[in-house]
Amino acid sequence: MDKYSFLNAAHTAFFADLYDQYLQSPDSVEPSWRAFFQGFDFGLENADSDGETIYVEKESGETITVPENVQKEFQVVRLIDAYRTRGHLFTKTNPVRDRRKYTPTLALENFGLSQGDLNTVFNAGEIIDIGPNTLSNIIVHLEQIYCDSIGIEYMYIRNPKEREWIQSRVNFNTNRTKFSVEQKKHILKKLNQAVSFESFLHTKYVGQKRFSLEGGESLIPALDALVEKAADLGVKEFVMGMAHRGRLSTLTNIFGKSPKDIFSEFDGKDYEEAVFDGDVKYHLGWTSKRKTDSGKDINMNIAPNPSHLETVGAVVEGIARAKQDRHYQENTSAVLPIVVHGDAAVAGQGLVYEIVQMANLDGYKTGGTIHIVVNNQIGFTTNYLDARSSTYCTDVGKVTLSPVLHVNADDAEAVVHAANFALDFRMNFKRDVFIDLLGYRKYGHNEGDEPRFTQPKLYKAIAKHKNPRDIYAEKLIADGIIDAGYVKDLEKEYKASLEEELEDSRKQEKTVITPFMQDEWAGFERVQEDEMMAVVDTAYAKDKLTEIAEIITKLPSDKKFLRKIERLIEQRHKMFFEKGELDWAMGELLAYGSLLKEGYDVRMSGQDVERGTFSHRHAVVKVEDSEEEVLLLNNLKGDQGDFYIYNSLLSEYGVVGFDYGYAMASPDTLMIWEAQFGDFSNGAQIMIDQYISSAEDKWKLQNGLVMLLPHGYEGQGAEHSSGRMERYLQLCAKDNMFVADVTTPANMFHLLRRQMKAKYRKPLIVFTPKSLLRHPKAVSSVDEFTNGSFQTIIDDTDAKPTSVKSLVFCTGKFYYDLLEEKEKLERKDVALVRVEQLFPLPIAEMDKLIKKYKVDDVVWAQEEPRNMGALSHMLLNYDNARSFRFASRRPYGAPAAGSATRSRRRHQEVIDYVFDKKKDNQRR
Repeated sequence: MDKYSFLNAAHTAFFADLYDQYLQSPDSVEPSWRAFFQGFDFGLENADSDGETIYVEKESGETITVPENVQKEFQVVRLIDAYRTRGHLFTKTNPVRDRRKYTPTLALENFGLSQGDLNTVFNAGEIIDIGPNTLSNIIVHLEQIYCDSIGIEYMYIRNPKEREWIQSRVNFNTNRTKFSVEQKKHILKKLNQAVSFESFLHTKYVGQKRFSLEGGESLIPALDALVEKAADLGVKEFVMGMAHRGRLSTLTNIFGKSPKDIFSEFDGKDYEEAVFDGDVKYHLGWTSKRKTDSGKDINMNIAPNPSHLETVGAVVEGIARAKQDRHYQENTSAVLPIVVHGDAAVAGQGLVYEIVQMANLDGYKTGGTIHIVVNNQIGFTTNYLDARSSTYCTDVGKVTLSPVLHVNADDAEAVVHAANFALDFRMNFKRDVFIDLLGYRKYGHNEGDEPRFTQPKLYKAIAKHKNPRDIYAEKLIADGIIDAGYVKDLEKEYKASLEEELEDSRKQEKTVITPFMQDEWAGFERVQEDEMMAVVDTAYAKDKLTEIAEIITKLPSDKKFLRKIERLIEQRHKMFFEKGELDWAMGELLAYGSLLKEGYDVRMSGQDVERGTFSHRHAVVKVEDSEEEVLLLNNLKGDQGDFYIYNSLLSEYGVVGFDYGYAMASPDTLMIWEAQFGDFSNGAQIMIDQYISSAEDKWKLQNGLVMLLPHGYEGQGAEHSSGRMERYLQLCAKDNMFVADVTTPANMFHLLRRQMKAKYRKPLIVFTPKSLLRHPKAVSSVDEFTNGSFQTIIDDTDAKPTSVKSLVFCTGKFYYDLLEEKEKLERKDVALVRVEQLFPLPIAEMDKLIKKYKVDDVVWAQEEPRNMGALSHMLLNYDNARSFRFASRRPYGAPAAGSATRSRRRHQEVIDYVFDKKKDNQRR
C-alpha cells in the first residue's frame, strides 16, 4: 500500500478533477494516472460481495482497497459524467407524450451511492462550478442542467475546448437564461404573434392548406432571438431554408412579409405577369431588410422551396457560401445559414446526411449552420417509432460531432435560451449545431386532414393542451410580471392590424410576387425564347488570349512536378504557339481564363473535377514532393476574378443543390457542376426537376448553373454511356434553359462565354465528350476562338448542295463516327450537319439547310436507342422532323449493352443505316 499511501493524504478535489478529465478523455491524463483509473474502473466493475470497491494493479495483479472517501468522490464524479452523457434521456422535453423509458437510470444505486450519502459534502461539486457541496445539491444542480426542459448531447465531441465551453456555459446558469422583464414581455409578444396569426388564418380561410405552426409556435421567438443577437455579434445576412410547416408565420413575423401579400395568395388571385406561373404560398421565397431593436441593419433571405422537404437545405448552403465568397471573405461568420427541418424529414431523407458531410469541407463549408427541427413527433400520418431507427431524429448531427439540444417547445424561455446557446456555439467554433424543438402538430398534415384516424390517443391529449403563449402567460401572471388582461390586449391589437391588411389586400385585383434576392440580380433581365436565340458577342482579342495561354502553359520553374504533368503542359504550349490548333482541355481552360480576366469568378465542383474524370483538365497541378496545389488560372496578370475548383464529396443531390444555390446568389460567377459520367446526375433528379427546370416559372428565379454531363457511346456499358439527354429535353419548355451537345473546343469556348456575357441567366446543360477529348479531329484553330460566337448549328462545309442526296442531322460525338464512315466510303452525296444546341432548337437554321440541300432523304441520326436521346424531342418541337428518316438503335430498357462486342455491332448497324436506308435498322 506504500505505493498509493498518498491517497489517504491528498485533497480529494484533486482526484475528482483528475478522474473527471480521465472519464472525458483518457489520453489527456498522465499515463500512470490513466493506468490507475483504468484499474479503479476495473475494480469498480468487479467489487467484492460487500460492495467495497477495489483497485487492481494491472501489471502485478496486486489488489488494493481504495479509501472510502476517495472511492465516494470517484462515484460522484461518475454520476456527474452520467448526467452529462445520458441526462438527455431523462428530461421533461415532451409536452404531449410520456417519455420513453431508458435503462439504466440515473438512480444513485447505479453508482454505488445511497440515500445516506445525500447530506455528505463532496469536493466533486467543484467540477460543476458549485464548489464542495452536498450530494443532494449536486443532484439538484445536475437535474436543472441536464434533465429539465432542455436535454443536451455533447459528450461525444472530441475537441476538449468545445466540451469545456459547453460545460462552463451550462454550469454557469444551470442551462437557463435569467431574462429581464422586458425580454420576457418580448418573448410573449412574439408568441402571441405566432398564435394569433394562425388562429386568424384558421377563421378567415377555413379548410385551406396553410401547414400551421400550432404546437411549435415557440419557433418564432427563437428565430427572433437569433436575428437580434446575431446582428449584435456581427452577422450581416441570414440565409434560411425551411419546409412548409410554419413558413407563413415565419415570413410574416420574422421576415416582415406583409400579411396583405399572403392574404392575396390565399384568395387565389391571378398573377400580375402573364409569363409567370407561380407556386403555392408556402413555397415562395422572400428577401427583406430588417432593422434590429439595437439599430443594426440585417439582410434577410428565406429561399423558395419545393415540397421535397430537405432539398432547400443544400440550396441554402450554396447561397450562404456564395455570399461569403463575394462579400465577406474576411469574415465568413457574417453570413449565417439556418435550416429548419421537420422531424420525419431530417431522419428520413438521405440528402440531410450529404449536407451534413459538407459542413467542414473546404469547397462547401459555411462556417457553421444552425439546424432547427420543428419536431411534430409525426410524419404525415406516420408515428415517430415507425419513422426512424435512431433514438432521435437529430442523430445525423453526430456525424460531425455537433452538439444537439432537445427542447420542450412549450417552455418558451428554454427555447430562446437554446437558440442563443446555438448561436454562441456557432460563432465561437464555426460549426454546426442542432436544436430539436419538441412539440406537436395541432391539426393533421394539412388543415383538412383528420389526424384521429391514425393517432386517436395522441390527438385526444393535444385537444386538451394549452398553446405555448397561454402557458407562458400564466407563468408571467404567476410571477407578477403581467396581469390577466395583458395578453388579451396583445391579441386584440395584433389581430386588428391583420384585419386592416386583409381589407387592403382585397382591394387588389392581382397578386404581385417579389423576386427573391433581387439585390444580387440588379441589371439582369428575364428573357423569353426569341432573346435566348439572339447572338451574343463572345469573341476575345487574340493578344489577350495569347497572354492567358502563355501563363497556363508554363509551370513554375522553382517547383518539381511529375514528368507526365510537365509533358502535358509543354504539349499545351506547343498547341497554341506552334501548331495553332487547340484541343478540348485548352478550349475549356481558355474560356475560364478569358472570363476571369474580364472580372467574372469561375467556380467548378464535382467528383474529380480538378484533374477531370478522364485526365484531360488538370486545372490543379500538384508539386511532386509536397503535394502543394498550383492553379495556373489564378496567376493571370492584373485584376482577375477568382478561380475556385473543388473535388466534391461523392454526392450528386447535395452538391448540385449547393452549386445551384451558389449560382442563385452569384450571377457573376460561372458556376459549373460536372458529373463523373453523365447519367450520374440522376442522383440529383429532384434538384433538376424542382429547381433547375422550373424555378423561373415558379419563383421568378434566374440561375446560370452549368451542368457538364459526359456523354457518348464508346462501349463502356449502360452506366457510362448516356447522360440521359431525353430527360432534360423533356423538361425543356418555352424559355427555361439551354441544352447543348457541342463538337468543337471553340464552340465550347463560346458557349461558356455566352453564359456570362448575356444580360440574363439560364441553366445550361452540356453533354460533354469523353473520347473526343483527345480525338485528332476535335480541335479548333486559335482564330476560331478570337472570332465569331457560339454556333447553334454547324453545316457541312465540304458538302456541295448539288451533289448531296442525304442530309443527316446529328449531334455530339456521333458526328465524328459518321464522318469517319463517310470518309471511308468516300460518300460525297451525304451532308453531315451538327445540331449543337438542342434547346432552344435552332429551327430557322434547320429550315434554311433543308431548303439549301433540297433532298428527299433527311435523316435524324443518333447513337442512343430510339426511346432515348433527342429523337422524341425533335418530333415534339420540329414539325419537319415528322418526315425524317430516323437512324438509331432500336428501343431498349437500358441505354447500352454491357458487352463491348454487342455495343460495337449495334453502333455500326446505326451507321450503316445512315448511309444506306435499305439496311435493316431494327436488328437486336
